[in-house]
Formats: sequence, structure tokens, C-alpha cells
Amino acid sequence: MKIRIKRLNQACHMEAVNDEGNTIQIDGAPQVGGENKGFRPMQLLAAGAGSCSAIDIISILEKQRQPLRDIQVEIDAQREEGKIPSLFSKIHLHYILSGTLVPAKVEKAIALSVNQYCSVLKTLEKTATISYSYEIQP
Repeated sequence: MKIRIKRLNQACHMEAVNDEGNTIQIDGAPQVGGENKGFRPMQLLAAGAGSCSAIDIISILEKQRQPLRDIQVEIDAQREEGKIPSLFSKIHLHYILSGTLVPAKVEKAIALSVNQYCSVLKTLEKTATISYSYEIQP
């Protein structure tokens, strides 16, 4: 995997480009000279955790022949206060799934993702307590 980061202005606004040409905007907080024109690096990491897990869950539910119509993930990530670097200490993921789904299969899919498959969460669990909840909407 290769990612290229290029600076877009004289502040902290940057763009990341992957091998496939996809881009994402990154910026810093105003306190460090940023202009809030993109995700902050730690927000990217939290978004990576939620999206990695969602991809796992989609795949597992497809294998279980569950008719998933939609999935959303709300991430509440807490960082250590007063420390440099300020690592994540707690991450809670709340999954909102819709479809005619069997709750036991949803629980299994989420547990497998969080506890076994999601590479990003497995990396973050070294410093953060990971928890989750979910709801199924019709």
C-alpha cells in the first residue's frame, strides 16, 4: 500500500492520494494552524476503524444470506487528556443496520468483526478499550 500526501496551501490543508487515485482531504485544527478544510488525522483513524468494521459486517451478513439494506456506524472516540501524544483511550461503535435481519446473526457478525477480523480495531485495541452496540431497523 502506498499513499501520497501533498500540501494544498500554506497552512495544514493536505490531500492524500492512494494507488487507485482516490483522494481525501486532511487538515489540522485551527489551534495548530489548520483551517478545518478536511478530516484531522485522528478523525481519519476513527473513520478507518468504523469503515473497516462495516466492510467486515457487510461481507459476513452476505455469507449468512442476511438481506442487509443499509448500515451506518456512529463512532465515539475518546482521547487521553493532557498527554502528548494523545492516543485513543476508548472507542465505542454504534451500528445501525436496516433490513429483515436475524438479531443473532447480526450480533455474531459484529462480534466477529470487532473481536477478530477488523485490522484497524485490532491495532487500536492496544491502547483503547473497544466497545459496541447496535440496533436493527426494519
